[in-house]
Amino acid sequence: MMEFNDLVFKIKESIKLEENEKRSEYLKFKSEIFVESLKDWSLTGDINDLKIWFEKKQKKLTLKLEDIPLKDCLEWKFDEKGYFSHSSGEFFFLQGLKISSASSREVGGKGWYQPMITQVGFNGGILGLIRKKIKGVPHYLIEAKAEPGNPDGIQISPTLQATFSNLKMAHEGRKPNYSDFFEKFAKSDFSVSNNEKIHFCQWMSEDGGRLHLKRNLGVLLELDENFEIDIKENFRFISLFQIKELIKENSWINPHIRSIISSL
Repeated sequence: MMEFNDLVFKIKESIKLEENEKRSEYLKFKSEIFVESLKDWSLTGDINDLKIWFEKKQKKLTLKLEDIPLKDCLEWKFDEKGYFSHSSGEFFFLQGLKISSASSREVGGKGWYQPMITQVGFNGGILGLIRKKIKGVPHYLIEAKAEPGNPDGIQISPTLQATFSNLKMAHEGRKPNYSDFFEKFAKSDFSVSNNEKIHFCQWMSEDGGRLHLKRNLGVLLELDENFEIDIKENFRFISLFQIKELIKENSWINPHIRSIISSL
């Protein structure tokens, strides 16, 4: 059976157009992505093992939810502008919008009023995914992450999924795991180490029907195969094939990791 890197080499050579080093590196990466999608090359467990791991995480979820009125949200209040905001001035706030001349929408040209969620500073946060080869085969570091609005409690999420408010620890909690790998990408003068390679780094828009002018910075960062990384609780390296297969499961893969892999 042909090994992963042998197949990548054959595909790369078959579409080779020039000897430029940058072009060669790009073709190698695109060839890898193509081969990764053909079958499950994972060396950390097959798809059935991954499903068992994920379902165990769902069953162990201790997050409890209770619907309450907005007025009962501690540290949240209506401010002098009439916006519903956090006492820290961070995170997001609820505001109203009056929309007119909306001929491109179903309401015709009449317009409408609606509440919107606005991120403080508009730039929501960082969505970062770590890619790292294990014995030559690419794997992606994901998290089984709980969010209060998830339909099934836990979803498979990128390595880092955090707002800039969370990165500044405005919630007075801990700093998000692996944030040190990604925070620099929000700066215009960032640089990467010899152990890192950037495959994707772009601002991505969010749902404009409920989020006002929000965008997130999406990053796909590859670490050198020999670079040691500590795997935290609820994190796991999985293959690209597995990510794509789990998109077929109801609500398992969250929209942020889908957005990043759509760039591949």
